[in-house]
Amino acid sequence: MDKVTQRSRKLQELQKEILASKACPRLAKYCQKVAKQKRAMFRDQQYWGKSLPSFGDPKAELLIIGLAPAAHGGNRTGRMFTGDRSGDFLFQALHEAGFANQPASLHRNDGLKLRNCYITTVVRWAPPQNKPTPEEIRRCLPFVQRELELLARVKVVLVLGRLAYDAFLRLAREQTKLPPKSRMPFRHGAAYKLPSPLPRLHCSYHPSQHNTQTGRLTRAMFRRVLQDIQKYLSRGTGLRSRSVGIRSAST
Repeated sequence: MDKVTQRSRKLQELQKEILASKACPRLAKYCQKVAKQKRAMFRDQQYWGKSLPSFGDPKAELLIIGLAPAAHGGNRTGRMFTGDRSGDFLFQALHEAGFANQPASLHRNDGLKLRNCYITTVVRWAPPQNKPTPEEIRRCLPFVQRELELLARVKVVLVLGRLAYDAFLRLAREQTKLPPKSRMPFRHGAAYKLPSPLPRLHCSYHPSQHNTQTGRLTRAMFRRVLQDIQKYLSRGTGLRSRSVGIRSAST
């Protein structure tokens, strides 16, 4: 068995471990409650109502990190960023950029496949008001760390939102010394070359319904982030920047 196959199987085993995890009992209880009460428009559907596994291409060069599943999105459909407005925005953009085989993500058996891309979240259960506690983030982060270790070809990490940015940097600082956040602040369109062996870090506002409806994050803004990532992956030498330089898209 080659190393790629071994890592792929270990990724699958890790997702099974996530499904069986009891790391965040408050969130698990909340997800079960939401699955029973349901939203009126989904009352005829059976909710997933438990922790969510990550998904994507095990040979991916791009890893996307979100914060947590949505109560009536992933917690309903059983797949991250699926069945809500955030997912509609994200997967249309990924499809246009060639990272997904289709623009829509409706349910976990709709045929969606990611290309050279893998999606995970900091927290594996939908949190009340989309606000996990610092302790719940701490308990879930080891799952992301293990995914990073198994996704050996990842060259770029795209964080969606400040909390995902903070969580990834927490993991990164466990591996190597990084400059203070003041030298690499979270900003939409920012791109940072981190010390080896860490992947390059790209930042985007989260594609939440609030951000996209208010215009804080537009399709053009997100498209530019993905274009920067594509250029880096295709050239292999990266975008012009210093070690912890920043390249910001206009907002």
